[in-house]
Amino acid sequence: MTAVEALQRMADKSLSGSEYLASCFDRIHQREGEVQAWECLAAPQPVSHGKGLLQNIPVGIKDIYDTRDFPTRWGTDYIRCDRSVSDASPVALLKNAGAFVMGKTVSTEFAYFSPGKTRNPYDLDRTPGGSSSGSAAAVADGMVPIALGTQTAGSITRPASYCNVIGFKPTYGLISRAGIKPFSETLDTVGYFARSVDDIALVHAALTCTQFAPLARLDLAGLKIGVIRVPSDGDLDRDVEGALDRTCQRLSAEGVAITSSLGHARELDRLVELQSLVMAFESSRCLADAYFQHVDDMSDKLREILERGFAITLDEYGGARQETERLQSRVATLFKEVDLLLSPSAVNVAPLASGISTGDPLYSRAWTLLGLPTISLPIESGHHGMPVGMQLIAPRYRDPVLLGYSHELLARLGRYARALDE
Repeated sequence: MTAVEALQRMADKSLSGSEYLASCFDRIHQREGEVQAWECLAAPQPVSHGKGLLQNIPVGIKDIYDTRDFPTRWGTDYIRCDRSVSDASPVALLKNAGAFVMGKTVSTEFAYFSPGKTRNPYDLDRTPGGSSSGSAAAVADGMVPIALGTQTAGSITRPASYCNVIGFKPTYGLISRAGIKPFSETLDTVGYFARSVDDIALVHAALTCTQFAPLARLDLAGLKIGVIRVPSDGDLDRDVEGALDRTCQRLSAEGVAITSSLGHARELDRLVELQSLVMAFESSRCLADAYFQHVDDMSDKLREILERGFAITLDEYGGARQETERLQSRVATLFKEVDLLLSPSAVNVAPLASGISTGDPLYSRAWTLLGLPTISLPIESGHHGMPVGMQLIAPRYRDPVLLGYSHELLARLGRYARALDE
């Protein structure tokens, strides 16, 4: 069940909060040995009977969020905090809304690229993506209906695509990051995974302290979507390219106006390099103490980006921020032509787990740098029948519009839904 479905059944007394929580624990006990989505779990305990927005709904929390009730390791085996002084702001807000924190989900090392132990529920030989590996896998496998992650490059969008779930990255800064270990001050964004857009809207309401209502059906007449790839010449797996073409055809059949000729689109390719530079510079400052104390314990990938960041000058960083602002105005002109942008969520389907990679965030870097709200929808499949997500992008602070149309498009197009036990 989705969270909204579970809440409806709890309201009509056909399901108790204790029964729902027990079913999620049962699923974890059945599958955790294979999927390995969790760093630590709560003990089963009596549930409350209040009326919060997420009352008795179990949620997973990425292991870079501070938590008073669970240890935090930030995806490392060399740093640990047994009890934080306070919960991170999103955790506190979910608990205040009645959610039951099931535990901490696996993160890559400091939410960068070095993989953790988690495997993809749809093929245990493949990566679930990163850095929000455990959160995406736990939701995909039915262990919890909702889990929190973060995105600095593509850490919501890519795992959502690989694991056949919905991954939503709100407008940058809309959700407080207080109590979350930073990697990049101007890029890190709270995001969430779920199996329905209604559940995404439910979490969004809880974290923004706004009212929730199930999303209404929308008329697609007049909706304009621009197809875009940033970078325009980036690698794209043939299966994913085919999935993108099929998505455009299906959208056209639903009456959506599709255009692939967008002014200034190629000029935006530079955003990928700028995101990489900004992330390196800021990560070296955010993780300075960890580097100075634990450089010999760090993975090669993490050490490389931090040392690259220390070598970037303040003038180079300032120039990158200024160039980003200029290109942001170019993107604003795109949204005068179309309502939403459509892009692949990832370069490929989930690659085989090599122990050194969680996949490539290439097609998310630009939108994360610009702080735009994005959502990955599980509507296609590719190589070996693995899921392929398609990414919708909206202007800043148009999150409700993005969620509304995503709900309608998923209802019209259906979702890729191969059973996990096939």
